[in-house]
Amino acid sequence: RLTPEQAAYHFMSGYTAKVAGTEMGVTEPQATFSTCFGAPFMPRHPSIYADLLSKKIRENDAKCWLINTGWIAGGADASSRIKISWTRNLLNAAINGNLDNVVFVKDERFGFEIPTTCEGVPDRILQPRETWDDETRYDNVANLLAQMFIENFQQYADGCSEEVIAAGPKPLV
Repeated sequence: RLTPEQAAYHFMSGYTAKVAGTEMGVTEPQATFSTCFGAPFMPRHPSIYADLLSKKIRENDAKCWLINTGWIAGGADASSRIKISWTRNLLNAAINGNLDNVVFVKDERFGFEIPTTCEGVPDRILQPRETWDDETRYDNVANLLAQMFIENFQQYADGCSEEVIAAGPKPLV
């Protein structure tokens, strides 16, 4: 679950992955960023679009969710795709309000809240760190990803509110 500021941050970041078989020359997953998930089509500063998104979220009391549709349970060399049925169950639960009254835990590194349970999804899958065989390796990879977000977002800092900047990840030591 994301706050409006977190939604703006992640929208501006446009994090995704290049995946073998869908990108020429890619042999293993590569993290990448595409401003507002459509950089070539965004002529203005991304904060303009992100501010509009945040405004609409607040005006409509909308809930925002960040749902993993990609890799789970390991790095690029040891992971698998999340089952489509689990993604569908998460999406349907979010849309239907079935996540409104469950317990959430805050991810201290990325700041968003994660439900501890969702019907049709193993509880363990909801907590990324718990899916890895080596939690130290998870921490290292997650810190690297957090740092990638921070470095990518520096290009947007001018013209962006302090609240949105603060909504980004913070590597843990």
